[in-house]
Amino acid sequence: MADRKLHDLELSGNCYKVRLFSALLGLDIEIVPVDFMGGAHKTPAFLEKNPFGEIPVLEDGDLVLRDSQAILVYLARKYGGETWLPTDPAGMAEVMTWLMAAENEIARGPNDARLHDKFGFPIDVEKARENSARILGLMEARLSKNDWLALDRPTVADIACMPYVGLSHEGGVSLDPYPAIRAWIARVKALPGFVSMPAL
Repeated sequence: MADRKLHDLELSGNCYKVRLFSALLGLDIEIVPVDFMGGAHKTPAFLEKNPFGEIPVLEDGDLVLRDSQAILVYLARKYGGETWLPTDPAGMAEVMTWLMAAENEIARGPNDARLHDKFGFPIDVEKARENSARILGLMEARLSKNDWLALDRPTVADIACMPYVGLSHEGGVSLDPYPAIRAWIARVKALPGFVSMPAL
């Protein structure tokens, strides 16, 4: 039995980030499915682990962490060395800018559009698609000149940003106009240890 437990929803891109990065690092992790539609993430037992009532939640021994980006940083720092999250100030800042984009522009763009189309959330989908066009344009410009988002190698920036971009078609957002993004997704999928999720 792994010391690490991930409280998980298979269709969540944020949970998938943690599953993917754990696989890339070769870490054993116990998947604990959460009945999200049944409200299991709002039960008192779950709220003891995460008062925010959100998934994913990672347990690593006695440590309990919430938020996918924070979990990526933790796993990178503890198990990934300099490769995935450098400690030099400039390199770390470059990675962090894209972790923030995952939490903001990508979440309010491709993720929100998917929440509307696939799960029926009452979201302004036209605004979400406008947001998507903006962030995908910025990413396309970056990736047309660079293989990876932050540095000259894959980092947690790529792991944080790829899932909801790769799933954008589930929110009515096509990646056809973005060849550099599509090539980048293919590079992520070619990483040793890569695991997928439904519709990716």
